[in-house]
Amino acid sequence: MIQRDYLIIGGGIGGASACEGIRRHDKRGSVTLVSAEVFPPYKRWILSKDFLREKNPQLKKLQEPNEHWYQAHKIETRFGTVVTQFNLDRRLAVLANGESIEFNKACLAMGSRPVRPPVAGVGLGNVIYLRTIRDALALREMANLEKTVMVVGGGLLACEAAASLRTMKLKVAIMHRDPYLLNRYIDAETGGWLTEYFAKHGVTMLMGESLNGFEGKTILRNIQTKSGNRVQAGLAVVACGAEPNLDLVRNTPLAGPHGSPVTDYLETEEKGIYAIGDLAFYPDRVMGGVRRQTHWDNARDQGLIAGANMTGKKRIRYEQIPYFWTEMFDLHMDFVGDFSAQPTRVNLSGIYAKKKFIARYYQGEKLRAILLCQKTAREVESAKKELRNALGK
Repeated sequence: MIQRDYLIIGGGIGGASACEGIRRHDKRGSVTLVSAEVFPPYKRWILSKDFLREKNPQLKKLQEPNEHWYQAHKIETRFGTVVTQFNLDRRLAVLANGESIEFNKACLAMGSRPVRPPVAGVGLGNVIYLRTIRDALALREMANLEKTVMVVGGGLLACEAAASLRTMKLKVAIMHRDPYLLNRYIDAETGGWLTEYFAKHGVTMLMGESLNGFEGKTILRNIQTKSGNRVQAGLAVVACGAEPNLDLVRNTPLAGPHGSPVTDYLETEEKGIYAIGDLAFYPDRVMGGVRRQTHWDNARDQGLIAGANMTGKKRIRYEQIPYFWTEMFDLHMDFVGDFSAQPTRVNLSGIYAKKKFIARYYQGEKLRAILLCQKTAREVESAKKELRNALGK
């Protein structure tokens, strides 16, 4: 039986940051990080951006922190290892190789997995779900052979992947069931401008079209739409959302319908067990309500806080303003605040044509979110302060 003070399950940026948070306050406690991926924690957000576009991407540049950091800080790492059982009562985790780890405290950082649409052909060759380094490497290799790509979806990952593939001179189309891109986050006018921006960059826009299935014997050949159209494509990137990896704790209090419920200290109702990143369904002390975020900055910040809280030497609340960003072609966009509901009023400062603007989103008279396009880091920080002041926080 292996005994550890701290067990971290998940090798994304959240798991890595939890290790860092622990070591900032506890230099001696025994720590084991278990990850199903064979690669050390890495910057997953780069996969749809620079990693796709670079001619010779360096895997080591993706790592954060680098592999030597774990050795220097005496953190045991188990990469390419799956946790098959998680016993809350005994505080015991069973690994796929039969070993067991008895722990005092644990952090769940298993992240999320791509949603597979309920249609025929989702398992065909050349149908890619971009989540891991292996997925990105496969996509790069296939893109050298198949020059026609269909991206299914209209969210952040779909837009980033489509822009990168188009930059690589591939023939790219986007199929999205809604009338404009990023409809989950932005208003119709801004979304219409962004959709037209993609079209001007040579992306074929199939808006208002829903996926009905993928056709082919072993390799993708055509894509069917629910309207009856058949679109020829040798490669598809499916980006229809993600769902939290909660199978390990299914049917326990750690798994809820919207993620793993946690306090504002990121602790579950099981004392000493924390959940972070894509899993954590947390109370938002700034914007109000309860939410789950699936963005890199959120996972990193939560990992640092959860790691510190696990040591018992700190007691830190997670109370950040929701924030994420994206890059598409030559656009950089920052999202500050709560974009979960369509605004009742939008105040635009700047001009779309110049690709430089700020859009403030209101619910009634209350400022709820700020979208910045091509703005500096200082302006982003000012937007965060503006929103805090508007909320009286």
